[in-house]
Amino acid sequence: MSDNPSRLELLRFARRVVVQQAQTSLAQLDQWIAEEERRQAERERGAQARPPAPEWVLEQGLNKDALPVAVHAGVCHMAGKRQEGVAREVALRALAEGVPACSHCRPDTQLGILD
Repeated sequence: MSDNPSRLELLRFARRVVVQQAQTSLAQLDQWIAEEERRQAERERGAQARPPAPEWVLEQGLNKDALPVAVHAGVCHMAGKRQEGVAREVALRALAEGVPACSHCRPDTQLGILD
């Protein structure tokens, strides 16, 4: 037998390489799928553990000792980043003490206080 492999031997070798690469690719793909399933499960657990949005929000100003800047409904998109979720009674008291109501979500109307 000669030192040069036959065409048939080369084709069988090429097949083994392709099978090995396919198995490696499948293993990598399975790993990616498992990682994405884990991330999706984490997102779902996080969504379930998230506390509900407050019904009423007091938007605080830069000075923590000053009156709040505005009263918002809990889902108002205009509420700033410095906010505190509060109970209905606290929102009513804040409005009665002169804290302005948000002009977008109108919590004063929702709380039954007419302008």
